[in-house]
Amino acid sequence: CDLIHFREAVVSTQSTGASSTTNVFLFVPNLIGYARVILMLVAFYFMTNPEMYQITVACYLLSQLLDAFDGHAARLLGQCSKLGAMLDQLTDRCSTLGLVMALGILYPDWFLFFQCYAVLDIASHWLHLTASHYSGATSHKQIDLSENPVLYYYYQNRTVLFSMCAGNEMFFSFLYLLSFSEGPIVGGVGLFRTIVIFSAPVMVLKSVISIVQLVAAAKNIVIVDTEEHDRARR
Repeated sequence: CDLIHFREAVVSTQSTGASSTTNVFLFVPNLIGYARVILMLVAFYFMTNPEMYQITVACYLLSQLLDAFDGHAARLLGQCSKLGAMLDQLTDRCSTLGLVMALGILYPDWFLFFQCYAVLDIASHWLHLTASHYSGATSHKQIDLSENPVLYYYYQNRTVLFSMCAGNEMFFSFLYLLSFSEGPIVGGVGLFRTIVIFSAPVMVLKSVISIVQLVAAAKNIVIVDTEEHDRARR
């Protein structure tokens, strides 16, 4: 479940009075999260095996697809949890990192690009989450978004968020497939190459958003620092 549902999870648990008996580990969305981790690890195991690339990308994409269901399950069943939110975040970051590392091996001439992308992806999300914690926000999607229209529409519009994440995953997944095969030929061009070309702008735009997110988070942390120092001097 997205971190935006932290407050709902707390309120729901308090209202039912079941906090002492509820096994959060067995929440349905968390079980989906465990399945995502298993699929991710299977994909990692076969990722550099040229004979298993189809199984690799199938497991990887299925893991990413399940990301669209755990949040819905959490809201539908009233099973939002901090564990689920963090599991979701960590699986997203780690799965992308694993794929990007493999791409660095498959495309050695672009190794620096993949390094920079991985660092930016992890750093921007980590700093944004940390800024949310320092500011007392209940969600990494609820931190000073009104002051930044780019982040506001990215996080508050679910269609935009899903499209950007899906397009980004499509780029890296089909770039991976392209290292082994062109795929079906459509109009004289391999399908995998076509998808990579058309999804590349989405990857670039998402990287720009990550930079914006990194800068915005740094500014928010500075605001918290400034307020703390001002209070200390009084």
